[in-house]
Amino acid sequence: MTHYLYLVRHGEHQDAEHGLIDGPLSPRGVRQAGLIADRLSGVPFDSVWHSPLERANQTAQVVAERLPSVSPRPSSLLFDCVPTGMTPDTPAAYEPFFGAVTEAEIDAGQAQMSDAVSEFLARKRGEVHELLITHNVVIGWFVREVMQSPAWRWMTLNQANCGLTVLAQKHGRPWTVLSHNDMAHLPVELRTGLPEDYPV
Repeated sequence: MTHYLYLVRHGEHQDAEHGLIDGPLSPRGVRQAGLIADRLSGVPFDSVWHSPLERANQTAQVVAERLPSVSPRPSSLLFDCVPTGMTPDTPAAYEPFFGAVTEAEIDAGQAQMSDAVSEFLARKRGEVHELLITHNVVIGWFVREVMQSPAWRWMTLNQANCGLTVLAQKHGRPWTVLSHNDMAHLPVELRTGLPEDYPV
């Protein structure tokens, strides 16, 4: 028996290009959400969770329209956040990013991701399929946790809008990364949200 965790980044949102932190999906984001729903249509999901932010909530609703057997529920553990500050081994190149982040935001992010790992990476009995629709940072943190990489490594793990990452744990074994940022369901023109130098 295996516990599967499907991690999906929300679709592109309309305000992303204007630097706003949230907003409804763009037309391209709606297409992305429909395609990830089609990609996952054969999975017998036990639960679907999403970040309460509008872009993730709307992505979950598009998925639910295509997969009527699922009932997405919000979880505050899946909010966008900043889970670490500068650490002794964080490369100096990342220091400017933290200039606009407060200690309170970092403390909240650390606490949130600690609770998220305890909640979602806890082994459940039987064959389990869970879908989490969340944010780039949260997915990067889960992958970093499973790979037991240094804390700052979440900053180097990028997911496309509606890219798919799958984690799995067989009974008595550690969690593994089955796939990361799978974009096979997305045509090239819909592979958004990645750094400019990302090889799509």
